[in-house]
Amino acid sequence: MSGGAVRHARWWQRRGVRLGAAGAVLLVSGLVILALVREQTGTEGFLVGLGLAVVPVPLLFAAFRWLDRVQPGPWRDLVFAFGWGAGAAALIAILANSFAARWIATTTADPESADTLAATVIAPVVEESAKALAVLLVFLFRRQHFTGLVDGVVIAGLTASGFAFTENILYLGNAFGTDRISGDSGLASVTAATFFVRIVMSPFAHPLFTVLTGIGFGLAAFSAERHRLRRTLLPLAGLLLAMAVHAGWNGSAALGPLGFFAVYALFMLPAFALLTWLAVWQRQRELRTVREELPAYAAAGWLSAPEPYALGSMRARTLAREYAAHALDKAAARTVADYAHRATALALLRRRGRRGRANADFVTRERELLESLWRGRRVAAPALAYAAHLTAPQPPPVPYPAHGWGPHGRPPPGLPHRPYANWPQQQTGPHRPPPQHPYAYHPPGTPAPTPAPAPPPTHHAAPNWPPRQRHW
Repeated sequence: MSGGAVRHARWWQRRGVRLGAAGAVLLVSGLVILALVREQTGTEGFLVGLGLAVVPVPLLFAAFRWLDRVQPGPWRDLVFAFGWGAGAAALIAILANSFAARWIATTTADPESADTLAATVIAPVVEESAKALAVLLVFLFRRQHFTGLVDGVVIAGLTASGFAFTENILYLGNAFGTDRISGDSGLASVTAATFFVRIVMSPFAHPLFTVLTGIGFGLAAFSAERHRLRRTLLPLAGLLLAMAVHAGWNGSAALGPLGFFAVYALFMLPAFALLTWLAVWQRQRELRTVREELPAYAAAGWLSAPEPYALGSMRARTLAREYAAHALDKAAARTVADYAHRATALALLRRRGRRGRANADFVTRERELLESLWRGRRVAAPALAYAAHLTAPQPPPVPYPAHGWGPHGRPPPGLPHRPYANWPQQQTGPHRPPPQHPYAYHPPGTPAPTPAPAPPPTHHAAPNWPPRQRHW
């Protein structure tokens, strides 16, 4: 750029072009994969498989959305991940697996060994690579919203949930067709057995595999841009580990029922529990980062004193949103939620900067977040102060000594005091409105509440304090 000329973004870098291209890819791949599945299962089997396969989807989506509540990503990223898994990744997998199985059967002239080799070697490589493409695209083109381990887990988990949804339609539809031919029904049918294994026992199988790839990308997001080798090797290591675990799970079916259940109990369940603990621990770690990093901005005047504690507690955030909705309206509650999300992004950005992992746009990004917080402070600060008052831990009361008063009748230094003592007192009872605090926001046209008159002065500084000792 020279002579003051502004360099415009190229046509493929424009937001509308990217959104249109992503939507077109998802729509076309979704229609093609649905047509292929319907061709293999028949219309009736397709409808039965669709109705049964949709059962675990809301639970998986809610679980990953809960995990992402501290700093939730945009809905379009989550929808893209699920749509890619259900459409594009499933289409790539079904075409590549079918081609590989036919090629191996033609080469070896042994269809049974071809199916086993395709399930244990070809399918894990193809399917995990297809699902990893969604994580890679979000990592590259939505880097601003892909900041850590939780983001990688959520994007990878939703991509795998979409893939499992389409795959379950195919398996359940084929099982229903088999039952129609054999005449089986009820609990003894192939459909019931397939539903139990894929929907009841292992709805988390595909998310478990692909989450390993997401962890690799999440660790790469922690690394600085100058560590290019690390940012390349970590996602690749996660992908290879996902392929290995996937191959082991598919290979367990060849061990018979006892071998399958042994692998499920001794490996799958402990691995699922370990990854769940890791994701929840990382979620709590992000909240702790908020409480540790934001006081610096409070000291600089960008935030009020109680906000770092309130923003680092999910319960306080919920109370703040409820207070804003009760005192103002639902738009104010959304403002408080957006305020909390941007504050979390600011805390994570500052942690990266302190550890020397900041990107080139650190100063610009920090300024944008601070200015957005400043614009929402008028509505969010009172609600967060109220929530912090209700949730902040209070120290145990300490009796003051009977003697040893300091000069001018004041308590001696070093005695603990109640934090946020000047905040409004909590009112209890569902019929009472939320308390008003000194800097509460009042909508235009509504009078501000009149402060209560001060109580008459008393002889003692506090009800239980001893009278001041006078020395003549």
